Amino acid sequence: MRRAEIEEQNRYLVEQQRRFRQAADVVADAWARFPEVAAVAVIGSVAKPLWKEVPRFREYRRAGIEVWHECSDLDLALWIDAQGRLGELRRAAHVALRDAYEAGRGPSVAGSQLDIFLIEPGTDRYLGRLCAYNACPKEKRDCLVPGCGEIPFNKRVDGFVAHADLLAPAAHATLYRRGEGRLRFALDLPAPGLA
Repeated sequence: MRRAEIEEQNRYLVEQQRRFRQAADVVADAWARFPEVAAVAVIGSVAKPLWKEVPRFREYRRAGIEVWHECSDLDLALWIDAQGRLGELRRAAHVALRDAYEAGRGPSVAGSQLDIFLIEPGTDRYLGRLCAYNACPKEKRDCLVPGCGEIPFNKRVDGFVAHADLLAPAAHATLYRRGEGRLRFALDLPAPGLA
């Protein structure tokens, strides 16, 4: 594998994280208009500085070549007081991403690339996930999980258990908090230098 190919892969992976961070900012702004939204945070690998690892790509794995970690989706935590308008929150995120992209102010990130963890304010108790489908239930296999859709657009993930470190300070960056407004922009979070 040529060094130029490795450098290009690293640039792509850093840019992918940057696009997801830009999308996090777009979605946080859209959700800040909802009175039931207490806070929004970017979590997971999009929130952290990237690290080097041997990736899943066969040619890199075989040669033991390390590149930056691949952010495969955008994980967001959404602290929410009431779940009656989850469908509207889902739609607001999707529309905001589309509108920002079409206006040249946002990245090309699809709503299906969002993974939204619903969190209870005050307790940080995991409530479920915000469903990405445009109807609830959607008659998909995912919808057959017990409890899925009991609250419309609150998705249950079969076998998922929220780990205690899901919201650990090192694992998330709060972007918006009700009463305080915008706390930071995801685009301003530390990024890796290119190797």
